[in-house]
Amino acid sequence: MTDSNRARGCGHLRVGRRGVASVLRDLSQSGSGKLLFPRHGTGALQAVWLNTAGGITGGDRFALSAEAETGAALSLTTQAAERIYRAQPGAPGEVHTVLTAGAGARIEWLPQETILFDGAALDRRLDIRMTADARVLACETLLFGRAAMGEVVHRLSFRDRIDLRVDGRLAFADRLRLDGDAAAALTRCGVADGAHAMASVLLAAPGAETYLDPLRAILPRTAGVSAPDRSILFLRLVAPDGFELRRHLIPVLRLLSGADLPRPWTL
Repeated sequence: MTDSNRARGCGHLRVGRRGVASVLRDLSQSGSGKLLFPRHGTGALQAVWLNTAGGITGGDRFALSAEAETGAALSLTTQAAERIYRAQPGAPGEVHTVLTAGAGARIEWLPQETILFDGAALDRRLDIRMTADARVLACETLLFGRAAMGEVVHRLSFRDRIDLRVDGRLAFADRLRLDGDAAAALTRCGVADGAHAMASVLLAAPGAETYLDPLRAILPRTAGVSAPDRSILFLRLVAPDGFELRRHLIPVLRLLSGADLPRPWTL
């Protein structure tokens, strides 16, 4: 397959504040990346990121950048789970998301699950840039095959990077790498102890550490949460499958968001 046959998708949006509502200031989109805007009233602007190619395979590239200006609020999700299909060796798919939150702004990045199939190759990056008084809640969820379908991921090349910069300073970084037989790696006690679904949740906001005790009260034993900084909270949760993961993840996101999840999560 030539480079011209690879899927490409780009999206950019900028949100500003008008009275008590957050409104769209700028929008661009191209290729297989589309942004949809469900009807809403006051408060955060809701946006849904859609991959019209139906999935990602080797050599595909998708990029999304979203900015909330001073005092604005933006809630971002995806229309459905993202599927990462088998790729040729040496040609990973690429997904790059950049979130920028201005003074007093609020961004929630709550995409639905990413499903990694056998033979998948993916390089994924999430870059968050914010001021110290902004608030960003971000969640990334992984399913290693679909348990209900009996799928097992024996061949995988996966890179996942999360970088958080506050006032230009690198405040938090997370790295995840899985190569080779993912199913075998996930059985190890120090990795996932047999779990095949995983979620990472990051909250960066003034007073983020105050959520530690409420979260520990509702988390299962397969999860852990810490506050490396008073304004940063990070949580990792593993579960046998996507259904069980959602059962524990949804109350966590509702607690940290203080609101209902975006509508696509309930469909």
